[in-house]
Amino acid sequence: MLIEYKNVTVCQKDGIPVLKEVNFHIGEGEFIYIIGKVGSGKSTLLKTIYAELFIDEGEEAKVLDHDMLVLKRKQIPALRRQMGVVFQDFQLLADRSVSKNLEFVLRATGWKNKTEIQERIDQVLSDVNMIEKKDKMPHELSGGEKQRIAIARAILNSPKLIVADEPTANLDPETADGIMQLLRQISQTGTAVLMSTHNIPLLDKYPGIVYRCYEEHLEEITNDYNKMQIEEED
Repeated sequence: MLIEYKNVTVCQKDGIPVLKEVNFHIGEGEFIYIIGKVGSGKSTLLKTIYAELFIDEGEEAKVLDHDMLVLKRKQIPALRRQMGVVFQDFQLLADRSVSKNLEFVLRATGWKNKTEIQERIDQVLSDVNMIEKKDKMPHELSGGEKQRIAIARAILNSPKLIVADEPTANLDPETADGIMQLLRQISQTGTAVLMSTHNIPLLDKYPGIVYRCYEEHLEEITNDYNKMQIEEED
């Protein structure tokens, strides 16, 4: 298992619990959705996985062989090198080109050989159909193009897991569809994808395992999510 949570309490930065008794797991190549209304704990749960928030209470909390219950701050870079994180607001560095954005990540994660760095950048940009944009600045890209670059950044180090927090939230339906196809292709290579969303129709078009944050609990509803009345975000 890439992720194994048993009876975990998920808290906000101020220590207030938002999810209790969380039981949750992800295996290689799985495509997992987290749904729920605003404030239900979706993003907070994801933040515990990439260690922006720590876990203080639980029977077991493992992410990529790291024990999150005793994780030290100095261990976070090693954890994050094994995963890719995609945000709804892209978080590209505005002062440098697409290529330089990706180079920054590679150098920060230990890559030193210039030729290997450029080859890897070209490879991931080709994978997301953005090779012709490598010299563009972020402000010259559309929202969908920025998200493709963000996904390219997430797969630079061939991660076992991609965590995507509302990756289609700021995109039009056609662009969102392209991003979903890309994420599904990545999962078919063996990389697990964990994605929060309020776009419920996506679940019908791109099936996966579905968890719902509801009333301070996380419940798997894969087989009956479309039978339930789910509150969508505004």
